[in-house]
Amino acid sequence: MSGLILIRYGELALKGKNRDQFENRLIQNIREKLSSFAGIKVKKTFGRMFVELNGQPMEPVVEELREVFGVVGISPATEVESDLDKIREAALELVQGLEPRPRTFKVIAKRAWKGFPHTSQEINHLLGSHILKNSEGIRVDVHQPELALRVEVRREGTYLYGRDLSGPGGLPVGSSGRVMLMLSGGIDSPVAAYYVLKRGAALEAVHFHSYPFTSERARQKVEDLAQILTRYAGKIRLHVVPFTEIQTQIREKCPSSYMITIMRRFMVRISEELARRNGALALVTGESLGQVASQTLESMNAINDVTRMPILRPLVGMDKQEIMKVSRGIGTYETSILPYEDCCTVFQPKSPVTRPGVERSRELEAALDVERLVRDAVEATECVTFNRETMKEEFTYF
Repeated sequence: MSGLILIRYGELALKGKNRDQFENRLIQNIREKLSSFAGIKVKKTFGRMFVELNGQPMEPVVEELREVFGVVGISPATEVESDLDKIREAALELVQGLEPRPRTFKVIAKRAWKGFPHTSQEINHLLGSHILKNSEGIRVDVHQPELALRVEVRREGTYLYGRDLSGPGGLPVGSSGRVMLMLSGGIDSPVAAYYVLKRGAALEAVHFHSYPFTSERARQKVEDLAQILTRYAGKIRLHVVPFTEIQTQIREKCPSSYMITIMRRFMVRISEELARRNGALALVTGESLGQVASQTLESMNAINDVTRMPILRPLVGMDKQEIMKVSRGIGTYETSILPYEDCCTVFQPKSPVTRPGVERSRELEAALDVERLVRDAVEATECVTFNRETMKEEFTYF
């Protein structure tokens, strides 16, 4: 008898001719996620995925799997020979090993191997009788059991599982292309990252750093957020853009009410160029419609004006309380609320324009050498690579 984990996936089963690509990506992501567990094997068979523990403890592996997008359900399971006596003993051991012990159960057997000498209904009865005879305080409930003991009898072996844990769902990271996230040090953008990762996008991130207006602690805070997100992304490259000269020029030559609009237009231009050089097909922001004065439809329209690249805003319909709840759940909240200001908050005007016009934004930018400022910022960008092992590589981008 061997211990293993059954993995179920939802949307992947509907991908038709592309299904193998999604399944193979999921297997690769699971293997990378579990790489620190020696001896573990991941295999795919008859439309299912299994993790063979080979002596590794069950619970830590399960917890890791619950952070892998594409995984819908996780069931600790047992594999035995397709022999009735061994199946009965495995079923009894599985039920008695659960904590807390279920008070009601039913057996749901599936005889995929028609050469097995008992039908599915006979297996249900034989296993249920054996469990009742050898256990106290448990009874059968075929309608609403606390435990549904599932048994799959196949030629190569029989699989038994009961406890069902939910996974995060979604699509495997890397199956939907690459995006460039505009990562601030706030609450919203890491949550936006989580949602695009859940839809299968591989993640690059860009952060705008205005030293000495923003401190090295502010940069470290963003790096810490990127590190946390590797739990879900696997690897993240953070592109750190020096933004001081651009913000200084904007402050000197543009009205204060338009500072945020012009600043974000520059951010989008720079992010687009970095995305293009890194194979990303869309930009991602943590904007939520109407959450602050600068996140109106007019503002979004003025910002979109400088790029032809799609800008994804996965939080657009969420309020702050909803975003904070997700932030706590994914482990970024406590880092996001550290009191280190980013470049947006440092240069926040007293009365930002809430309905900026596209033409007015273009007129104001005429006072700036836009092409040079964008080019210099891109050329001076640094890149920091993070992975799950908490290591990072630093190098100048170009």
